[in-house]
Amino acid sequence: MIAPIRARELVELDGIEDQSLLTYNVRGPLGRTSVNKDLVKSVKDKNTHKNFPLFHNGITVITKSLKATEDKIKIGGYYVVNGCQSVTSLHGNKSFITDDLKLLTKFIQMDPTSSEAKQITEYSNNQNGVRSRDFKSNNAIQIRLRTEFAQHYKDRYSFEIKRGETPAPGESISNEEAGLYMMAFDLKEPWGTHRKYEVFEDKHSALFGKPYVTADRIVMLRAIDNEIVSQLSKFIEELLAKYKLTRYMLMFMLREMLYDDKMFQEIIQNPSKYMRTKDSENKFRESISVFIGDIIVDINEESKEFGADFDYRGKIKDADWVKEMTKTIQKGFQKNVNRGRQETFETEWNRINFASSSPD
Repeated sequence: MIAPIRARELVELDGIEDQSLLTYNVRGPLGRTSVNKDLVKSVKDKNTHKNFPLFHNGITVITKSLKATEDKIKIGGYYVVNGCQSVTSLHGNKSFITDDLKLLTKFIQMDPTSSEAKQITEYSNNQNGVRSRDFKSNNAIQIRLRTEFAQHYKDRYSFEIKRGETPAPGESISNEEAGLYMMAFDLKEPWGTHRKYEVFEDKHSALFGKPYVTADRIVMLRAIDNEIVSQLSKFIEELLAKYKLTRYMLMFMLREMLYDDKMFQEIIQNPSKYMRTKDSENKFRESISVFIGDIIVDINEESKEFGADFDYRGKIKDADWVKEMTKTIQKGFQKNVNRGRQETFETEWNRINFASSSPD
């Protein structure tokens, strides 16, 4: 059923403030995009209200029940699957709404979880640019991961799976960031992390579809990234420190450097044992700190031979260059361990944990 509905009624729909009305939409409110700015401008101009349906695409509502008479439409179990930005903008500016302001509204009676509903949602979202990430926002894996974050990391970390959604309390980790972490650490392809679109296209299953991909693993990778970020200022070359792909390269190098360490393997294979308390997470960060610092020192030493016109951006995207640099760092680390000049990760981990448990 399609009908012009007063905006006054639309902004009273249940679930706008807590965003539950938008559960099956591919995005949350995107804020001040150019489309949304123009919409708000029209809402505030009462002279445009009568003509609103002429230049607005309308909204789409999927509803479990739908009954209509000549002057009333009754719906139940409903969700807005297209028009999220409009409904949210109207709700935020409802003091400007008049009875003349109406939106053409399409009501479709069907199960919102059905494949047909999913197709309607994907095909109808085209006012603000839709990305591949948006279409994965209701993917079962993404929803499972967000649930795990809520269960095990409430108020510490939250998992953002929709652009524009209001984040839960705690440090927010987007599923895009998580995908890039895993591209560098699990797929061992840090040189490809500039192609962010692959996270939700060709590589989505390879990145998120593995049984070891849990909230715990993502938090572990975030801990590594946070420690890397805290040490970027140690780079001699400022451009290298500022280039985002450098972080993913260091994440990859750290894994390769410590790959044979039994304790490091224990943690990355069983992160739930080591990440669910802030204290244990901090001990992990402290344990990897020295190794990240050593990697940066080695790169600084190598960079003396690079030359003034060295193309950092190009090299970090070059798989062969990154692999060769990683091998050089690995060999140097292993020689130092064998000669007793450097501790292993396991030794560092045990030292930190023993120190924290000591009565002194």
